[in-house]
Amino acid sequence: MSVTKIHARQIFDSRGNPTVEVDVYTAKGRYRAAVPSGASTGIHEAVELRDGDKTKYLGKGVSKAVANVNDVIAPALIQSGFQVTSQKEIDDFLIKLDGTPNKGKLGANAILGVSIAVAEAGAAEKGVPLYQHLAELAGVKPPYVLPTPAFNVINGGSHAGNKLAFQEFMLLPTGATSFTEAMKIGTETYHTLKKVINAKYGIDATNVGDEGGFAPNVSGAEESLELLQEAISKAGYEGKIKIALDVASSEFYKDGKYDLDFKNPNSDTSKWISGKELADFYISLIAKYPIVSIEDPFDQDDWEAWSHFTKHSGIQIVGDDLTVTNPLRIKTAIEKKACNGLLLKVNQIGTISESIQAAQLSQSDGWGVMVSHRSGETENTVIADLVVALGTGQIKTGAPARSERVAKYNALLRIEEEVQGNSTYAGAKGLSAGTTAPALLTK
Repeated sequence: MSVTKIHARQIFDSRGNPTVEVDVYTAKGRYRAAVPSGASTGIHEAVELRDGDKTKYLGKGVSKAVANVNDVIAPALIQSGFQVTSQKEIDDFLIKLDGTPNKGKLGANAILGVSIAVAEAGAAEKGVPLYQHLAELAGVKPPYVLPTPAFNVINGGSHAGNKLAFQEFMLLPTGATSFTEAMKIGTETYHTLKKVINAKYGIDATNVGDEGGFAPNVSGAEESLELLQEAISKAGYEGKIKIALDVASSEFYKDGKYDLDFKNPNSDTSKWISGKELADFYISLIAKYPIVSIEDPFDQDDWEAWSHFTKHSGIQIVGDDLTVTNPLRIKTAIEKKACNGLLLKVNQIGTISESIQAAQLSQSDGWGVMVSHRSGETENTVIADLVVALGTGQIKTGAPARSERVAKYNALLRIEEEVQGNSTYAGAKGLSAGTTAPALLTK
């Protein structure tokens, strides 16, 4: 069955910024998708088309992207007559219609809205759940793997007004035996952490950031890690929870050095450190705390520091700003042995098919793959289906708070219920460690 009508509109994301929503119609019904948006965005990402008119929505309107769906993509895709189950052909058609290497003409936000809605329509056409349709597109066979969630519970970096340079401190319930138990462990530890922070820093420190995490006025990474350790211990989950960091270090890379005091306009330049010194700092933290994954430890173009650290760290090193879910950047990272993990964000590349390709390319080199939300999210839950479909065993979609985050976790609870008896929980098996590929890849 082919597409009969496409309609896009401007809606709002979880930060109150405009974003794109697309409805795709077939003879079977209407299929809807909404597109997320990032705050700390890599310079190599596909283009999120914004209007740039400062008199409206502070320049963040998406009427151009909406018009590109309604006036350019819709007539062309309807005329093409593609079956909605032909995801790859439709995505290739959209890429060709745009004609630029970074989706700069139509906008990755316009293209992705259509791509996700088409996937929904394709699943309905086959009469199967979205995760099953995506798994079939990716050539992944059951049993399905429910992912280990990475809960972002302490925020710093560009996401927070504290002194903390590192952007995210995450809890991973690797010791759970099911996704349902991982949610129990995660939520209980989150509430315990709230009490610990309240007792130390006062009630204001328990206000939540864009992704549901807390932003206490900590002095640095070690103080944050101590808070996590205390919460894990008080919640009774020592040994069952590992820690992951997203440093987002491109945000504080200046003149070839790293400024851990970058939020201070008068930061002391003599205290800025080299990539090697920063790597040594990470290695000291890994020795002291149960850290199993570090994302974006260095600037997106500081390849040398990445390669050195990945070789010596012995844990999962995830590329986000480095790789931007882009197969060309991933190939370079593989050649340079720069990292051993991919952060998969569908809106960094702009289609479902290219997201699947990026994951598979990374896995071909023994990388772990963590499917991810963006800081500006909607209630759309496609990433829950995608992570189960790809079987990568890792998802990060915020703290277990704020409905646009919890929507993904709730979707995974429903999927786990549906695939009972034909699924496993990833635990630590989705993580790569140094030169060792994730255990899930060797199944």
